[in-house]
Amino acid sequence: MEKLENKSVLIVDDDARNMFALRSYLETLDMKITMAENGEEAISGLQGDTKPDIILLDMMMPVMNGYETLSVLEKNDSLKDIPVIAITARAMKGDKEKCLEAGAWDYISKPIDLDLLVDKLTKWTI
Repeated sequence: MEKLENKSVLIVDDDARNMFALRSYLETLDMKITMAENGEEAISGLQGDTKPDIILLDMMMPVMNGYETLSVLEKNDSLKDIPVIAITARAMKGDKEKCLEAGAWDYISKPIDLDLLVDKLTKWTI
C-alpha cells in the first residue's frame, strides 16, 4: 500500500503475539515500526524529537493501560496531535464510545481485520 509507505507507527501492546502479527503485516506495507509493551514505555519513548505518524494502542495492559496512556497524551502539547487508534480484545457494547471519549481518534477490535486497519491507518496518516 503505497500511501502508507514510510509512515511511522508505534504499536503499544503487552501481548508479544499481537505485536509480532501487527509488525509483520505493517512491514509488508513498508511502514516504519516501533513498539512498546505498555503505556509507560510508550510515553517514555515519545519524549524524543521523532514522533510517530500514528499510534496503535491496546487498551488493556499492565503498568499503564490504554486509558491512562491516552490521558497523558492528551495533556502533552507535543503528543496530543498524534492520531491514536484504540485496540480492544473485548468488543463489548460501549467500548468504542469509551475509547473515543478517553481521547482515541478511532477504534478497532481484536481479532483485527487487516483491511479495516489499513483503511483506518490511511484515514489518519494521509
